[in-house]
Amino acid sequence: MSKIAMIGAGSIVFCKTLMSDIMATPALAGSEFALMSRTEPKLRSMEDFGKRMLRDNGVPGAVWATLDRREAIRDADFVVVMIQVGGVDAFELDYRIPLKYGVDQCIADSLGPGGIFRGLRTIPVLVDIARDMEQLAKPGALMLQYANPMAANCLAIGKATRTPAVGLCHGVQTTLDLISRYCGVPKEEITYTCGGINHMDWFLTLEHKGRDLYPQLRAVFEQPEYYKNEKVRGEVFRHFGYFMTESTGHLSEYVPWFRKNRRALDAYCDEPSFGGESGAYYHWCKLISDKYAEHDPLACESTKISRRSVEYCSYIMEAIVTGRPFRFMGNVPNRNYITNLPNGCCVEVPTFADDTGLHPMVIGDLPPQCAALCMTNVNSQILAADAALASDPERLVQAVAMDPLTSAVCTLGEVREMCTEMLEAQRQWLPGFAGKAIAPRPFIAIPPDCQPVDVPLDPALAIGKRFGTLVEQTVA
Repeated sequence: MSKIAMIGAGSIVFCKTLMSDIMATPALAGSEFALMSRTEPKLRSMEDFGKRMLRDNGVPGAVWATLDRREAIRDADFVVVMIQVGGVDAFELDYRIPLKYGVDQCIADSLGPGGIFRGLRTIPVLVDIARDMEQLAKPGALMLQYANPMAANCLAIGKATRTPAVGLCHGVQTTLDLISRYCGVPKEEITYTCGGINHMDWFLTLEHKGRDLYPQLRAVFEQPEYYKNEKVRGEVFRHFGYFMTESTGHLSEYVPWFRKNRRALDAYCDEPSFGGESGAYYHWCKLISDKYAEHDPLACESTKISRRSVEYCSYIMEAIVTGRPFRFMGNVPNRNYITNLPNGCCVEVPTFADDTGLHPMVIGDLPPQCAALCMTNVNSQILAADAALASDPERLVQAVAMDPLTSAVCTLGEVREMCTEMLEAQRQWLPGFAGKAIAPRPFIAIPPDCQPVDVPLDPALAIGKRFGTLVEQTVA
């Protein structure tokens, strides 16, 4: 029987889904669920619901809750992390402050100013969890990490600790559903190879019973009624040649072309909700939070356990417990798995789990255009992880400055001003930045009569001199 620590169990939708998946797995019967959160009402509600799931479905096991993270992790076999440091209050600042500076975000949890500040709040906590695991969990205990920003978080964990960890997302599974519907073939009959980074994972091969599906998918995306559903993802597909694993709402934030001005937003991000709507994810989270404040949504939720969801978590645990291999897409530090992305950055690659642990696969080189687009995100992710680990204000500014959307909208001075405002507004969730501030770099006004300093130049280095010498040598 396994002990499973669920850190961030106040995440009622996600925690409920993962617990239901685990309870629906016979190999994990009798598991002990240690639920931990800092949010007492939600935690107790989740504890009660978990106990009712066990009872109503006749599943053996135990569910208990605690505010003490170390107690939850003690002797755990698996630690599932789904935290959101700062909750909806911090999330509102992630969205609204950048909007004042023209940075319009749809999701704001993985990149952009919102994603980077979420990483600043989350990474120190994740590192503390990993170190708790090193001290208290069973030897070899695995962290299954769901918190965003996925790539920066996993990069930082790999850099700062030796704890076995993998980042999990459902982008590939949900994208396969879309491809299945668009191409009219059963999802389970599609074979594929993916590689890239989280939320920018590329379908490198895509086949149905040996037939290349790409020609059909390309043809489908030229039809307006299909293109309309995924304008941004479809447009990147049309220009870069490969389909990727993230929706229009997410992807529009990771590239510089679709949210930088009103014309671009109206053309590509005009669909409601996660089809590109401004602040879509924040508004959804706020709605859920407000509803929970009025009543407990789990009170009338069905406890019936049926089939498992598309989330990888329970399947990975099952593979480790039974030794039966399971293949999934895992977010791990790059160890030459993708050879044209930097070692140490977080990549999302096919990974096998079994009773000996995790085994990521080597992809080799991505197509150069795909690697180039990934690198625009990787650069910012590396800087964001460094800023969080060192609580470095200047590295923070540089991470946001390198963000593709922000750099398409803001000057460097505006980036610094925006980061300063966000840092001051979020200090309660950033204890590592206590006593630290972003140094101002005020705009240097140049008087109308200002003349540049006359700096003498070595005549041998003058362009005219060198050009004249080159002409003389050519003529000779």
